[in-house]
Amino acid sequence: MAEKKAKPTPAKKLSFGEAVSEVEEILAGLERENVDIDGLGDEVKRAVELIQVCREKLAKTDAEVRGLVAGLQSENKVDDSKESPNGEDLPF
Repeated sequence: MAEKKAKPTPAKKLSFGEAVSEVEEILAGLERENVDIDGLGDEVKRAVELIQVCREKLAKTDAEVRGLVAGLQSENKVDDSKESPNGEDLPF
């Protein structure tokens, strides 16, 4: 009797690192050339799903980091406006 694979965790529930690791496992299996033709489509479909989730996580993190940096830059502009006209720092 053939082994039944456990249903994989939904891609969206995986951490970025877990998703990347699973994609690497899929690629390693494909590179070993021990490809089960019957499961190839499923493996490629899962890899695509994982890559899409990774891209979404990267985009979200990129937006968060850019927002934080922009906030710091706007704080610096406010701080710069606190300088006195002669270039001396004001005490507040």
